[in-house]
Amino acid sequence: MIWNKNIKEHIIPIVNIVRGQRNYPFKLAAAAIMGLIAAILQAAGGVFPGIGMLISPFSSAPIIISMLISPSYGLLSYILTIFLLLPIQPSELIIFPFTTGAMAIGIGLGLILFNKSWEVISFSSLFLCIGICLLLYILQFPVLGPFLMEFKILNIIIIYSCSLIYCGVWIELLLRLLPKLVTPLKS
Repeated sequence: MIWNKNIKEHIIPIVNIVRGQRNYPFKLAAAAIMGLIAAILQAAGGVFPGIGMLISPFSSAPIIISMLISPSYGLLSYILTIFLLLPIQPSELIIFPFTTGAMAIGIGLGLILFNKSWEVISFSSLFLCIGICLLLYILQFPVLGPFLMEFKILNIIIIYSCSLIYCGVWIELLLRLLPKLVTPLKS
């Protein structure tokens, strides 16, 4: 893994390619399509039990791509996804804003703001950890099942540690796959 590499050298050329592609209406439409894709992927968890649970974590990817286009487009995609989940799959409506979507916003902002991958991982895992803790301890929604429902410092450390690992995997995946996806846009 590339925990301590400078990610700006990997991400900035990609961001410049994506941002410089088209005009504002095209970018707005792309952000809307990314929100739709994120809603469909997130709804897969409720529509297709079993295999859908493996698909739904990938709803972070369209939000991250929208964040790389522009943070305002990323927030637009995030909010659009929340509103689209209401009629499509209301049971996923409470999960997305606090976990998958919050992590995607954290990763997107982290990729724009920070230079080192460990900074991005720490930042985005903080978003994910706060979202999970809000669900568990404020809303009393058992997002992790009955596990870790009691508010303890040890439980928060466990949640943050798991968030670090999960966000680390996401950053690694992005840094490996994003250049391959964006390369066709250069021509």
